[in-house]
Amino acid sequence: MPFDMSYLMLILVTLVLGFGTQAYIKHTYRKWGKVPISLGLTGAQAARRMLDANGLSHVAIERVGGELTDHFDPRTNVVALSEAVYGGTSVSASAIACHECGHAVQHARGYVPAKLRGALVPPVNLASNLWMFVLIAGIFLQMVGMIYLAVILYAAVIVFQLVTLPVEFDASRRALAYLNGHGFLPSAETGGARAVLTSAALTYVAAALVSVLQLVYLLGFTRR
Repeated sequence: MPFDMSYLMLILVTLVLGFGTQAYIKHTYRKWGKVPISLGLTGAQAARRMLDANGLSHVAIERVGGELTDHFDPRTNVVALSEAVYGGTSVSASAIACHECGHAVQHARGYVPAKLRGALVPPVNLASNLWMFVLIAGIFLQMVGMIYLAVILYAAVIVFQLVTLPVEFDASRRALAYLNGHGFLPSAETGGARAVLTSAALTYVAAALVSVLQLVYLLGFTRR
């Protein structure tokens, strides 16, 4: 792909958004990771309470390694929490643990955007692995049709990212609703939980924005 000024700007924007959002989420996570919740519960205990309150006693909670590796696996009905979240008694630990429980509630309630995202995973995984190879092949072989195919494959990846946004926002909404509605956190701690979840959501927004900009560049390149 020819290297021009517009592509240089795209790289700079990608770096700024990528490093900026990662730095922000880690700063916010660590800041509120030093603030203990009033009830003194660990993230795992908070997650268990939220799951049970939503009738999901069958959903398991497991500990996983790494930092910010927390996730919900709908295939096994397991909420996986990182070390610091599983055993932590901080505002950050409770917020992240309950956010992942929000995904478990979505799965149990048949939340449509979550079901759509799940259905898109196999084809999007294929598209994300293929689009760059198809693009390079199209450029070297000078086959415009292959370049258009690469753009279509990349657009599918962006659709997945856009569908992910409401799923993540809704999981955070469910987490905050539980934390507020059950008197789990006082107002100051609730503000911290909201800050942690907002910073995490920004990473998805930034990733989607970068992908859209990349698509715009690819479209312009294809026309040229």
